[in-house]
Amino acid sequence: MNLNRRTFLTTSAGAMAAWLSPRGAMAAETGAGKRVGLIGCGWYGKTDLLRLLQVAPVNVVALCDPDRRMLEDAGEIVAGRQASKKKPRLHADFREMLREKDIDLAIVGTPDHWHALTAIGAMEAGADVYLQKPISVDVVEGKAILDTARKLGRVVQVGTQRRSTPHLIEAKERFVDSGKLGKVGHIEVFSYYQMRARGNPADAAPPAGLDWDLWCGPAPLRPFNPAIHPRGWRSFGEFSNGILGDMCIHMLDTARWMLGLGWPLRVTSSGGAWIDPGSVATVPDTQVAMFDFGTLNAVWTHRTWGTTPDRDFPWAAVLYGEKGTLKLSVQRYEFVPQGDGSPERKEVVMELDQYPEDANEKSLEKHVAPAIRRHMKDWLECVATRGKPVADIEQGHISSASCILANLSADLHRTLAWDPSTHQVTGDEEATRKLARAYRKPWAHPG
Repeated sequence: MNLNRRTFLTTSAGAMAAWLSPRGAMAAETGAGKRVGLIGCGWYGKTDLLRLLQVAPVNVVALCDPDRRMLEDAGEIVAGRQASKKKPRLHADFREMLREKDIDLAIVGTPDHWHALTAIGAMEAGADVYLQKPISVDVVEGKAILDTARKLGRVVQVGTQRRSTPHLIEAKERFVDSGKLGKVGHIEVFSYYQMRARGNPADAAPPAGLDWDLWCGPAPLRPFNPAIHPRGWRSFGEFSNGILGDMCIHMLDTARWMLGLGWPLRVTSSGGAWIDPGSVATVPDTQVAMFDFGTLNAVWTHRTWGTTPDRDFPWAAVLYGEKGTLKLSVQRYEFVPQGDGSPERKEVVMELDQYPEDANEKSLEKHVAPAIRRHMKDWLECVATRGKPVADIEQGHISSASCILANLSADLHRTLAWDPSTHQVTGDEEATRKLARAYRKPWAHPG
């Protein structure tokens, strides 16, 4: 990047301020010399890794992806970004990468169906892990990841970075923790983004350089379809938890964090492909779920069609309190007091002055980058102290499993009562059996 004097001074000042802050200083100290491996070199795998490189002088030693083109592209990008300018080792198979046992920090950015085996493998190889959400595609996988982290003493940060979003941290402190919102009696979480695959393209041969059998891994080996890869796999239940598992987890987790909620007592959901049944997608285009926490309910709604009721909050969590309403999104918050008071609002600050490289990074969600950087700093701080990060694996498991239970409720057409002490659906042997998906041989389920 060509930098003029003004840009250099601005960038240096911003970077210095970040590094001299207690959190930034800890991140720099902890990250110095740490060897990093990335498993899954797609959109968010690279997004997370490049944010880590912005906050700590780590050494990226290895990358892994069964798509050779994606892998080589990531290798060139990382070589251009990290201080050493060295290109990391490139691996198609994560087992080969981990066999070297030279990784201190592992980032898992694979499709959902690979999260459990890669995260557990990385922990067993000695690494602390940054794991994208949802942490698993079934509940038993999630429990296995949690148990492995606790058994081996690994620090696992889950990519539910709303917990590190600056304006949402401010909203929590100003309106929830202060009591200004009052007692909360109801939560709405929703997404009205049109993000489900449309059309019905024909199955095809995998593109050159893609090991499709390895990409599918423990999931069913279905024919390749261009709607699946790259970036379309969330529309397919074979490889993901659908839109509820992708989008609800963020906002449900935000509400749980804001209010200190644990497991829901009961979960119920219904939905289907009601508007676009001809799509190649295998997940619902319309779904509602209700999470009963005993003292309040959280209701999720998604539609991948039509319009959003509130253009400023198309994907959000809304907390309804006795003294007002608090709307929360990745872009902003808004507090509307009960009665005659004026609304209070805060927009995201994207930090482009401090990190000008964000401006031209392909596919980067610029408004989310600050939250990821703070999330990475929190992870590194906890790696140093061996403490629990803000999105510790247990919290990630609760939010992930709650969404998985909602999908299971929709499949079974009944409400599920959850017992976290036994990790079973109370009085429902069929639902309990379905807490673990079947794995394709020779892959073995970790539960």
